[in-house]
Amino acid sequence: MFVLAHLSDPHLGPLPETRLRELMSKRVLGYVNWHRNRARSMTATWLDGLIKDMQAQPLDHVALTGDLVNIALDLEISAARRWLETLAPPTEMSLVPGNHDAYVPGALRRAVHAWAPYMTGDRETAPAFPYVRRRGPVALVGVSSARASGPWLATGRVGARQARDLRDLLETLKDEGLFRIVMLHHPPQQRATAWNKRLTDASRIRAAVKRAGCELILHGHTHLATRTAIDGPDGPVPVICVPSASNAPGHKRPPARYNLFRISGKVGAWRCDMEERGYDARAAELAAEVRLLGRHRLVIP
Repeated sequence: MFVLAHLSDPHLGPLPETRLRELMSKRVLGYVNWHRNRARSMTATWLDGLIKDMQAQPLDHVALTGDLVNIALDLEISAARRWLETLAPPTEMSLVPGNHDAYVPGALRRAVHAWAPYMTGDRETAPAFPYVRRRGPVALVGVSSARASGPWLATGRVGARQARDLRDLLETLKDEGLFRIVMLHHPPQQRATAWNKRLTDASRIRAAVKRAGCELILHGHTHLATRTAIDGPDGPVPVICVPSASNAPGHKRPPARYNLFRISGKVGAWRCDMEERGYDARAAELAAEVRLLGRHRLVIP
């Protein structure tokens, strides 16, 4: 049995003190949005409780699918590195970046450098996407969809080279008999989000998976709890999204949650059970506790 926790989109706050020149870009929009909305709905209170519950579970690994920060200030990026170190050592947690981690040109490079130990593949000395980490019967494949985008956009892109390398990696890992989990920030399925927040070349991910296959795809970005699928060579491949890890109850999006996956079996007979843990949307804020929200058996092709 291999136990994996998946969380996403913590949007760590509060924002540090910001110099005026740092806001002379798209950041000014994110700065205003934080103070108008996210400062109230996404707080450390909920994130800390969620992490405490997660760390109490008998885990083998943690998958974190991006958007650690809000407007990618240097102080945010360095604070996120310190936060990562409180979650798990780099050998026990795998990370991919999100669009907020690449909020303005140059931010993604700084984030990848700061968080490098959490997104460096086996036998590699520096991050390169896609990366692969083999852990017991599981192979975690990290794909970056993070790109700096214009004002009012939160789009992502993987590019032709990365999609081609993903396909080749998945074929190699299949020959090794591993349970292949693809991690990325943006959803790869059609009509998963608004046009201005989409993965612009999601068809490349779908084509790679349809040809080479994988057993599970994990993503974030939408802040929703969704279970969908895309085509694989042997049947539909589960695509799972988890709500933001810091969202409070009582708002538009579901409250903070993480998912546990218990993986067992072998090629042709994999079994994957999913457990949702988080806050009840109906709970009073002061009485809210992390609890079991649901259990599901995933159909693995």
